[in-house]
Amino acid sequence: MKNTGKMILAITLLLVAGCKNFLDNEPKGALTAEVLTTPDKVDALVTAAYAAIGNDVFTGSITSMWLYGSVRSGDAYKGGGSVSDLGEYNAYEQHNLIEPTNQNSDNGFPNTWRTAYGAISRANFALRTLNQLTDARFPNRAVRQGEARFLRGHLHFLLKILFKNVPYVDETLSDDDILKASNTQSDEELWNKIADDFQFAVDNLPVKQPEVGRANQLAAKAYLAKVRLYQAYQQDANHAVTGISQARLNEVVALTNDVISAGVYRLNDDFAKNFLYGFDNGPESIFAIQYSINDGTSFGRLSMSTGLNYSLAPQYGCCWFHIPSQNVVNAFKTDPNGVPLFDTFNNSEMKEPADFLTNGVDPRLDHTVGIQGHPFKYYPAILYDHSWERISALYGGFGNMKEQQAADCPCFKKQGPFYGSSVNIDIIRYADVLLWRAEALIELGRQAEALPLINQVRTRAKNSTQRLKLANGTDPSNYRINAYADGVNIAWTQANARKALQWERRLEFAMESPRFFDLVRWGMAAETINAYLAVEKQRKAYLASAEFIKGRNEYFPIPQKEIDFTKGLYKQNTGY
Repeated sequence: MKNTGKMILAITLLLVAGCKNFLDNEPKGALTAEVLTTPDKVDALVTAAYAAIGNDVFTGSITSMWLYGSVRSGDAYKGGGSVSDLGEYNAYEQHNLIEPTNQNSDNGFPNTWRTAYGAISRANFALRTLNQLTDARFPNRAVRQGEARFLRGHLHFLLKILFKNVPYVDETLSDDDILKASNTQSDEELWNKIADDFQFAVDNLPVKQPEVGRANQLAAKAYLAKVRLYQAYQQDANHAVTGISQARLNEVVALTNDVISAGVYRLNDDFAKNFLYGFDNGPESIFAIQYSINDGTSFGRLSMSTGLNYSLAPQYGCCWFHIPSQNVVNAFKTDPNGVPLFDTFNNSEMKEPADFLTNGVDPRLDHTVGIQGHPFKYYPAILYDHSWERISALYGGFGNMKEQQAADCPCFKKQGPFYGSSVNIDIIRYADVLLWRAEALIELGRQAEALPLINQVRTRAKNSTQRLKLANGTDPSNYRINAYADGVNIAWTQANARKALQWERRLEFAMESPRFFDLVRWGMAAETINAYLAVEKQRKAYLASAEFIKGRNEYFPIPQKEIDFTKGLYKQNTGY
C-alpha cells in the first residue's frame, strides 16, 4: 500500500472525482458496480478508496487538520504574508468572521466537505461492487468490505467533528435516496452509524494485514474507541456538554484494553521518530495515510496538505503558515518538580534564547517548535533563525517542526512554490490509545489506573532528548520533566488527574491538530479560547476583534452551496 501510485493512477482514470457537488460523485458512463466484478478490479477499487483519503491539498484538507484544529484552538497563528493572505483562514482564527456564504469555494471548509464526500463515494462504489461478488468467487471479500467501511467511517467521523450535523451516505442509497438524505438526525443516531462501520471492520478484519497500510482489526478497535469517547460527551442543540455516558466510557476502556493487550503496538523509544523520514509504519503507528515518492508516477504520491507551511529558510522559500503561538510555547514550561505550570504558564513569555534555559521545559517543545538558535529538524549545524520568518512583526517568533521535512531528505520534493513529502500522516498512534484510555478511566472515577498510562507518555518524552542537542553536545533548553507521583509532585485527585490528562494531550499532540476537537468534546472550547484571546490580543494586534461565540463556533456552518443545492433540505447549524 505504500507504493501504489501506478494502480491508483490507473483506477483514477476510471473514476470521476472532484465534481461540483458531492452528490455528483457517482462514476459515470458504462462503468458500474455490475460490470466491475472480477476480483482484481474490485481490489483496485478498494485501493482507489484508500487513495481518496489522502487526495487533498492545503485548500481544504481531509488529512492534516492543522488549520481546523491547531489554528482554531490557539496552538498556532495562521501565518502567511498578511492577515488577508488566504483570508478565509484568518476568519477561522478570528472565529467571529466565519459565515456560511463568505467562503471562497476553492479554499477551506466547503472544499473539505466536497473532498470528504467525494472520498466517501469511492468507498461506497467499492462496497456496491463487493456486494455483487460471493465469498467463493472472492475469498477476501469480507476483509475488503471491512476496509472500505473503515475508510467510510473515518471520513464521516471527520465530517462529524467539523460540522456536527451531516448526512450519512452509505452504499445502499440510490441517487434519489441521496437527494433525500437530510442532515438532521440526532447526535446519537449519527454516532451509531459511524460506529457501525468500525464495528463491521472489527468483526471482519484480521489482526495483521499482509500489506502495510491496510486497516486491521486493532486499528478498527482503536478508531471505534475514539468514536465512543466522543459520543460519551453528550451535547445539546447549542453544543453544550450535558452529561458523560458511563456506558460509552466503559466501551472505550474495553476497546483500548484490547489494543494495548494485543502487544502489537508500543510507543516509539524516541518521540522524534513520529515525525522523521525512515520511521513510517513503526510500532506507534496504528493507522496512517500512506505516501510515496519516485514511485513511477509523475509527481509521486506526495502529502501536500501542509505544503504552505515551510519557512523562508534558504533551503525552502515559501509560505510560512501554521506558526506556533506564544501561548503554546509557554505551555511547555515545567516547575522545579518537572510537572506543568497548569495555572501560571502564561504569566510570562519565553521568547529569547536565554528564556529556554532559565525556565524548565518539557523536551517535546524542541520537537514541536522552531526556536531561535536551536537545531532545526535535528540538524545541529542548521539552527532556526528569525530571518526565516516571512512577516516577523505580524506572526513571528517561532517556526513549526513536526510537519516539515529537511530539504535534503529523500522524502522531500518541491512542487512549484509549494512542498510535499512522502512521510505518512498518522491518523491514530499508540499515544492516542493510551491517553483515550486514561481519559475514560478518569471520568469513571478510576484515576489511579490512569496514572501509569499518562506516565508512559511522559517518560517517553523525558527520554527523547538525544536528537535535540547542539553541535557541542549541550541541550538548547533546560529539560525538566518527571512522571507524576501522587503526593510528591501532584495530588492525584480526579480533578487534578483530569487536568493532567488534558494537559498531556495538548503537549503530546501540539501542532498536530487534536486540540480544538478535544476542547469541544470536553465542553470547554469557548472558555479556553476566549481566555487565550484575551491575552493574545495584547500580543497580536490583528486579533483585537477576535471572539469565540459559544454555541456557534464549536462547529463550522453547513456550506451554503450545499443547502442551496438540496433546496433547503440541509438545515444550517446553530448560530449561523
